[in-house]
Amino acid sequence: NAVKLWKISWPDYDKPYWYDRYDSAVVTAETEAEAQAVHPGGYPDWGSSTSTWAASPNLVVAEEIGTTGLPAGKVVCASFNAA
Repeated sequence: NAVKLWKISWPDYDKPYWYDRYDSAVVTAETEAEAQAVHPGGYPDWGSSTSTWAASPNLVVAEEIGTTGLPAGKVVCASFNAA
């Protein structure tokens, strides 16, 4: 399968606060589910008390935006809201 570029976002990133969290990223993946499973920080901290991203991949919205020659599972760029 071809590796695609995906814009991933977390619609509820600002609840209960907006800072120290990612709100979106561009990642590489072959499928929507694989894109949803890529953490913008490059590490899995799903649902931890210090999580900077969604509590679960199923809360992530993935939108296909193109194709790439990069390998799957990479973060191309990410948007982080610092305090």
